[in-house]
Amino acid sequence: MKIYVVSGLGADFKVLEKIEFPKHHEVVFIDWLIPHQNEEFSDYVKRMAEKIDDSEPFYLVGYSFGGIMVQEINRLKPAKKVVILGSIKSDKEKSRLIKAGQITKIPKVLPVTFFNERTTNMYSVVRKFFDPRNPKVLQYFRVRDPYYLKWSIEKISDWKFEENPDVVQILADRDIVFPIKNSKPDYVIKGGSHLFPITKFKEVAFILKGVLE
Repeated sequence: MKIYVVSGLGADFKVLEKIEFPKHHEVVFIDWLIPHQNEEFSDYVKRMAEKIDDSEPFYLVGYSFGGIMVQEINRLKPAKKVVILGSIKSDKEKSRLIKAGQITKIPKVLPVTFFNERTTNMYSVVRKFFDPRNPKVLQYFRVRDPYYLKWSIEKISDWKFEENPDVVQILADRDIVFPIKNSKPDYVIKGGSHLFPITKFKEVAFILKGVLE
């Protein structure tokens, strides 16, 4: 069976490369698309879902923003199972920072130029957002198209979703992007930050082996 995987905001699959997925399945990574100008989130989800062959059963796995994406894709093309890593099941689980962005509309107000290469290379900003203890964080932050970054942050801030109890949620207990206190995850990675797929990959692989039969 195929496992379709979507990585996190601004991250390519390097952050997931150490995870050993069940060997009897085929892993297919879905790259982020650059949004069209003023593209609606629902239309973007449809374009992402085009890469999935639903003529046969499959699994969906998403990390961070990718976790939000696979849950949206699941509404169009239902998977046998959906697993989210370092992500949330509904808008009720958003952090205070993300909720503030939704209320204040700051992500919409910020110009695209704010998300240029120089800004995304600001070590202190990126490091604080992803993992304040990991000095190598920039090597995982690779998708830096300014419009994609601005558009994605807007969509995360505005995201509305009712929890699907069948979604399997894996969170780290030290995640500052999606704090565990806002959720009731199925599995907890002890001592992990938001980058736990790269720092705690053995624990993740063990869980996936049991979840993805």
